[in-house]
Amino acid sequence: MVPQSTESRLFELKELDRKIHRLAAIKATLEWDQETNLPPHGVEERSEQLALLEGMIHDLQTSPQLGPLTLDLSEATIVSDEDRALVRLHRREFERASKLPKDLVERLARLTGVAQPLWAQARRENDFKKFSPSLAQLVDLAREKAELLGYQDHPYDALLDQYEPETTSAEVKAVFDGLQPGLADLARRIAARPQVPNAFLSRSFPRVSQEALARKVATDLGFDWNAGRLDVTTHPFCTTLGPRDVRITTRYDESFFNMAFYGVIHETGHALYEQGIDPRFGTTILGTGTSLGIHESQSRFWENFIGRSRPFIDRYFPSFQKAYPESLGDVDAESFYRGVNLVEPSFVRVEADEVTYSLHIILRFRLEMALLDGSLKSDDVPSAWNALFTELFGITPPSDTLGCLQDVHWAMGGLGYFPTYALGNLYAAQFFDALKKSIPDWSSLVSRGEFAPLLAWLRHNIHRHGRVYTAGELCRQVTGQALDPDFFLDYLNQKFGAIYAL
Repeated sequence: MVPQSTESRLFELKELDRKIHRLAAIKATLEWDQETNLPPHGVEERSEQLALLEGMIHDLQTSPQLGPLTLDLSEATIVSDEDRALVRLHRREFERASKLPKDLVERLARLTGVAQPLWAQARRENDFKKFSPSLAQLVDLAREKAELLGYQDHPYDALLDQYEPETTSAEVKAVFDGLQPGLADLARRIAARPQVPNAFLSRSFPRVSQEALARKVATDLGFDWNAGRLDVTTHPFCTTLGPRDVRITTRYDESFFNMAFYGVIHETGHALYEQGIDPRFGTTILGTGTSLGIHESQSRFWENFIGRSRPFIDRYFPSFQKAYPESLGDVDAESFYRGVNLVEPSFVRVEADEVTYSLHIILRFRLEMALLDGSLKSDDVPSAWNALFTELFGITPPSDTLGCLQDVHWAMGGLGYFPTYALGNLYAAQFFDALKKSIPDWSSLVSRGEFAPLLAWLRHNIHRHGRVYTAGELCRQVTGQALDPDFFLDYLNQKFGAIYAL
């Protein structure tokens, strides 16, 4: 037999890669439909469909063809960064997937297909008992998965690695242990100052106007409507169904301005990342964000570092007043800016301010660690949640809907996901510092609604690379150093020190 050339083996790998990617896109399409359109009686069959697809993807990821192919290529001389990354990622996925039996993968897909509607019902009815049995099963499967994948110190490591590759729970704990005192100190100093008023944000904001504003700001930021869409769901998300099909969702509250407006900006940040990846990677394993922490940095960048900045409010406040003359007619731009940046303990993570948001993540991280090591049982989650929430925030959730049932992540099998949100804040701050050095007049551009230079900087430095580089490599490449939480703490202290005259 004539040995295959490196080029022919790469071609073979890329053909397999495309099949895996397209099956994953079909699965994502069914998941999007489940969250936006699926009738209740379709849930059981949908879970079977998802389980079948998950099994097919697993078969390809663990095929006898893929293992030797990635091993040979990992030892070959490959010139381009892109091809080396393609081999590295498929080798990693093969090694992980090969440790998981197909039966487990299908069981997990089947269970999450059923658990998500049960979670939604439990959330609506404020009845954790409806979801608790599913959570217990999901935790058991997560433990089983972690044992099969292997870990060094804690089963959580195996799950975290799925979302934030090459990061351990010990590293996350060290970051959070360093971050929490700074956040707590800033929150304490803010609490000692007179609170800024923001009751006007809870006046009447008709949905029709909210949707018009949300679509306008997404357009202004650069969202391509020919390659995406906006829909309504219980829990907002962004999903990519193909290189030219990136979908975002939101939810509306006619008595709260922030929910949809800033929620859409957040999801648009995710979508801009996906829409900005090099088209060459669109149907490959490289065609998405390099980690969920980096992905979250893009949504937090647009939502908070830009969307809650003073120049952004100066630009959009006249549009707000025009859309809601009765609700905002007696408010000025400065008051609105301070109002959308109010800092105080709140129950819902997705509506939390910039200072306390990461405390919500620290809470979930601790609970997930306890669930995985068995020190916390599913039935005890509400009481444990409320106790830790009271410790961190000084207030106690009045219901499970506003407490342990507010997030969909556990129902979708996302144990290990939450830390990436706080890491996203840290990456965003460090990227923002680098952007300001490259674009010193960024605030003037924002105040004029000229977002293209900012988006171009992000696309050149971050988006276009997809998964070619790891999160750590990308951070060093963009900022010149490893991730450092001090950038985020410095940003918070400067911004909120001015707002609260600290």
